[in-house]
Amino acid sequence: MSEPIRLVVAGGGTAGHISPMLAIADAVKQDNPAAQITALGSPGGLETRLVPEAGYPLELIPKAPMPRSINLDLLKFPFRFAKAVNQAKAVLRQSNAQALLGVGGYVCTPAYLAAKKLGVPIFVHEANSKAGMANKLGAKHAAAVGTTFAGTGLPGEEQVGMPMRSNVATMDRAALREEARAHFGLTDDRPVLLVTGGSSGALSLNNAVAQSLQQLNAAGIRTVHITGRGKQLTDATGALLAHEGYTQVEYVDRMDYAYAAADLMVCRSGAGTVCELEVAGTPSVLVPLPIGNGEQKLNARELVQAGGALLVDDKDFSAGYIAEQVIPLLGDQHKLEQMSQAASSLGRRDAAQIMARKIITEVSSRVHSGQEG
Repeated sequence: MSEPIRLVVAGGGTAGHISPMLAIADAVKQDNPAAQITALGSPGGLETRLVPEAGYPLELIPKAPMPRSINLDLLKFPFRFAKAVNQAKAVLRQSNAQALLGVGGYVCTPAYLAAKKLGVPIFVHEANSKAGMANKLGAKHAAAVGTTFAGTGLPGEEQVGMPMRSNVATMDRAALREEARAHFGLTDDRPVLLVTGGSSGALSLNNAVAQSLQQLNAAGIRTVHITGRGKQLTDATGALLAHEGYTQVEYVDRMDYAYAAADLMVCRSGAGTVCELEVAGTPSVLVPLPIGNGEQKLNARELVQAGGALLVDDKDFSAGYIAEQVIPLLGDQHKLEQMSQAASSLGRRDAAQIMARKIITEVSSRVHSGQEG
């Protein structure tokens, strides 16, 4: 398509929604450099930081979640929701949008309804194994539905994988290994265990690691621990926890370094993390978040069945598990290599490009046939 495409992308709340949204936006820009892309989000979500950092204009509409009990909020809900739909309509009109991409989150329900009323083609990407309510609604009227995992139950779904931004999607773990280890101050060839609970951290993982540092170091293992913002581990004096062979950091912007430096990673099984582990080919121990509707365990299923990861319930991940399972695994280079190959066999790097082409092709077709608007 030679003319600039005008696209609104909607999603927010968590990085799990925002990262694939921005990856698809970047892929549209790569294919159509003059593309005019506006993001739609809600106040208070991570999108208020991540979208401007990515260089896209952001419009905000109020959250209008359905109250779960009968109270005053339930009476106010129809008016709040109608206001959110009208504001989403205004953004679509002001940007003269030719398409709407939604990835889930509170903002998407009013955005999907606004696009349907205005005749703007809808595109949906679902990151999780279990689709959220917003995407279930959007998929009913979508021109195309892409999913990360098979069998989400969305109408017309096509499994395309997880859209991810280029530094992870194009990474070569072996080639990046030396640079990645230097980034974390790792100067020898000892095996590396990298533990992360994601940007917000995971208290159960952090505690188990803190109790295992002596055993890990005695086994010749270097531990890199991404604790999460505000979740640093401290000792009895209040100082940052320190131990030989142990490095802790709050947050890492370059997750490609984390995947490349690690011989084994212990982490949650959010959809984005699982797919990045597959692309990187990093062996892992997955500890699904114990709350929610069980989607993290579902996200892990394919990778675990392929042999690229071990799965352990949050309640069972302890210092004892690290001693009995993690430390022996880090001493088994052959097993780690098998896990790496199994993970890599599932990796899909081009989901963002596939979704971008679907959007551009549909818009181009509508323009040429005179259907636009």
